Amino acid sequence: MDAMPKWADVVLIPVISLVLAALLSALVILAIGENPWEALKLMVDGAIGSTYGWGYTLYYATNFIFTGLAVAIAFHARMFNIGGEGQAALGGLGVALACLYIPWPHWSLALLGGTLGAALLGAAWAVIPAYLQAKRGSHIVITTIMFNFIAAALLNYLLVGALKPAGSMEPSTGKFPEPTHLPSFQDMFSTADTVMFRGAPANITFFVAIAACIAVWALIWRTRLGYEIRAFGHSESAARYAGISPTKIIMISMTISGALAGMMAINNVMGEAERLVLNAVEGAGFIGIAVALMGRSHPFGVFLAAILFGFLYQGGAELALWTSIPRELIVVIQALVILFTGALDNMVRMPVESFFLSRRRAAQRKSKLTAAE
Repeated sequence: MDAMPKWADVVLIPVISLVLAALLSALVILAIGENPWEALKLMVDGAIGSTYGWGYTLYYATNFIFTGLAVAIAFHARMFNIGGEGQAALGGLGVALACLYIPWPHWSLALLGGTLGAALLGAAWAVIPAYLQAKRGSHIVITTIMFNFIAAALLNYLLVGALKPAGSMEPSTGKFPEPTHLPSFQDMFSTADTVMFRGAPANITFFVAIAACIAVWALIWRTRLGYEIRAFGHSESAARYAGISPTKIIMISMTISGALAGMMAINNVMGEAERLVLNAVEGAGFIGIAVALMGRSHPFGVFLAAILFGFLYQGGAELALWTSIPRELIVVIQALVILFTGALDNMVRMPVESFFLSRRRAAQRKSKLTAAE
């Protein structure tokens, strides 16, 4: 029997962790001479106080949904895919190749082609570390983080050479053709009288990310493969005894994980920049680790955690713009969230478990006394 209800594990513990992180963040803001309450109000207003703010919050959240799902898939198979940064970067290359060298007649077809290109190259970049783990016993953390640097070097080589337009001094590809441009939220939700999300980069990829959450949920909890992934993650020896191939699970899980990380590129490369630029991922691969941890590797939890980190990114930008609080402080707040939801998870979990256990025992004693009477 579980020590506490499922809702407490999924909702209550992350909320308590967030409150603790917020309290420590408030102390840090006080220490630099700013008002924490005013800082919070400015963050809320900048991130969700207007359609413009929402547009940026959801744009960042879309990136984090893809990378968070990528890490979550690997977590279920008891692997730590820390290579989302490189896989997303190679996904951007897949998007660029699909958009630049295939003449798409309409953005809807270009979206399908770009998604396929991003998923294929992201998956390909994850397959090699997966093979090394499955066949050679190499540690997945070491190989995936090394592949991040290799991906960065490869993109650097291509963007200052073969993919750079003639006469350009910028390390980037040329602008993607007009038919590949994805509808932004401004295009989708504005009317003749009211312009919404003006200038914000949020685009139709957000709905692709939601579809990815549903697909991952169905895969993990409604398919035989998902059951095998979870069984392997809980106990490799028991999975072997049941006839589940570790090599198969490692390869498939990492391939799906890499494909999801690569799909992030349809948002930032195809949907926002409309070209591939150097350092386009901007750390989203590493933020995905925190998102997966906070979301308990569940797609719905990943979605909510991604929204939170999108809020922190956009609210932090507004905070740095209108106050003397440096943008780096938002990194501190993110680190505190990661600290409490990851490294210090047991510090929060143990008192909560003790509380629910004491309540259960009290209820059992009461029922025995009632029965005796």
